[in-house]
Amino acid sequence: MLVLLTIVLTTSTFIAAGVISLSLPKASHTRAEVIERQTIAIDQNGTIYFNSAKVALGELAVRIRLLDRDTPLLIRADREIRLQTFVDVLDLLNNGGFKRVAIQTERKG
Repeated sequence: MLVLLTIVLTTSTFIAAGVISLSLPKASHTRAEVIERQTIAIDQNGTIYFNSAKVALGELAVRIRLLDRDTPLLIRADREIRLQTFVDVLDLLNNGGFKRVAIQTERKG
């Protein structure tokens, strides 16, 4: 029994790692594995940009509704902005169900 378990675990490891050469079946539609990261920037004046395009908070809400909830989002905000602007953007993302949200920072020192 232990030998059989060892063979199954070893084989599944090779398949998961892609070591075993496979000829995968073809389909007419495939889903892209890599979802492109979207960027939201807030400059020192509180102006919001979605992928480098200037947007109002309401327009940002409309644009993010069109995204897959698994889309990674990066927030880049100037350290001098009003906290409320930042919280408004985070609130939109939270209410939209986005879980892959990162905040870009710089290392101290």
